[in-house]
Amino acid sequence: MDAKQVLEFDTLVVGGGIAGLQSALDLGDQGFQVAVVEKDASIGGKMIRLSKVFPTLDCASCITTPKMAAAAHHEKISLFTYCDLNSLDRQGDAITASVTQRPRYVDADKCIGCRQCEYTCPVYVADDEQGGFSASKAITIPFSNAIPQLAVMDVENCMLCGKCVKACPTDAIDFFQQPEDFVIRAKTAVLATGFELTPVENKQQYGNGNIPNVITSMQMERLLAPHGPYNRVLRPSDGMEPDSIAYIQCAGSRDKSMGISYCSRVCCMYAIKQAMLISGSLPLADIIIYYMDIRAFGKGYEQFYQNAKAMGIEFVKGKVASISQGENGAVTLRYEAQNGEGVTTADHDLVVLSLGMIPGWNPAGICPVSADSDQFIQTIRPKVAPTLTDMEGVFVAGAAAGPKDIVDTITESGAAAMEAAKYLEAVSQSRKAVA
Repeated sequence: MDAKQVLEFDTLVVGGGIAGLQSALDLGDQGFQVAVVEKDASIGGKMIRLSKVFPTLDCASCITTPKMAAAAHHEKISLFTYCDLNSLDRQGDAITASVTQRPRYVDADKCIGCRQCEYTCPVYVADDEQGGFSASKAITIPFSNAIPQLAVMDVENCMLCGKCVKACPTDAIDFFQQPEDFVIRAKTAVLATGFELTPVENKQQYGNGNIPNVITSMQMERLLAPHGPYNRVLRPSDGMEPDSIAYIQCAGSRDKSMGISYCSRVCCMYAIKQAMLISGSLPLADIIIYYMDIRAFGKGYEQFYQNAKAMGIEFVKGKVASISQGENGAVTLRYEAQNGEGVTTADHDLVVLSLGMIPGWNPAGICPVSADSDQFIQTIRPKVAPTLTDMEGVFVAGAAAGPKDIVDTITESGAAAMEAAKYLEAVSQSRKAVA
């Protein structure tokens, strides 16, 4: 790809998670040429990293992987992974995006995904895809069902031994690869930039992420996943099966001390989901969810909550004020119970923080769309057309516009694709009228 090469498409989709993939597929199936720009080395977003989804407990990978494959093999969809979006603006009747392809240090045209480089690499690094609980190699394909199946080299940890070069059957390793800039020009854009979890390091009362047996909800997803780091739920400090597991709700939402006053909507439900899954794998473990309010707002969600209580999962109404390191790896919680017991403490083998959602992308300085006070992308007609932004021809889908569950995300992504298709049709009709 030449520097500053200009690529023409009908629609640019920013983000290759479930929202971006759904919008891209809906537009591609209508015959529009779609470019998907994704910052990670694989499409799939957060959903491909989950174990199961609520309230049906269906396999998350079984839902996401077919959509990933469909997008990768769709003749109308082009995937640009491991890319940074530098700017997105309207120039005349077109939307122009400046994109940088970060170097994989592997030639994408030559790599066949055989993993020989990974097998022979002698360097082990912490695997972020597995919550940091296990190791991967300094050159690796991100995970087993990643798309595209292309290796990525961690140059900061590579010791330049050259073993991957010798093992590669197609001479795909390129230590001198450089970032490449190119331009995508499209008539419309869909912003599907997703979310991140609230930083656990920002909460001093909860140990700033330094207590070994206090983990995040996404780390627990990896422990529960069938292709997770341990193939079962173990606490990180010593590999012991925990006898007592606690969930702390609103650990990153409804908390003005972290500057996040809104409810992230999904935390109650994913905590209940995970608790039910843990109960199945560790039937003798005590599982307690400390909560302020249980918000089960969707179809079947209240019954899901009642099923969890029937399974023996305990719900304690009380806000956990602080977490500290206990004895023998235990974690001590200090909280005020709302049943009249007052301030008390409890020890648990493993504690999971139900972290909330924050925007996955900040448009400031990159794209002239407006953000709300919560920093999610603003929609100008949220009750009528929740995908419209204040930038002509640019639409928003999924958690980029605010916290929501997978069902609402997919629905909204279809709506964004519909609005983009309507806009493309209007542009086409206008050009025909002028001609």
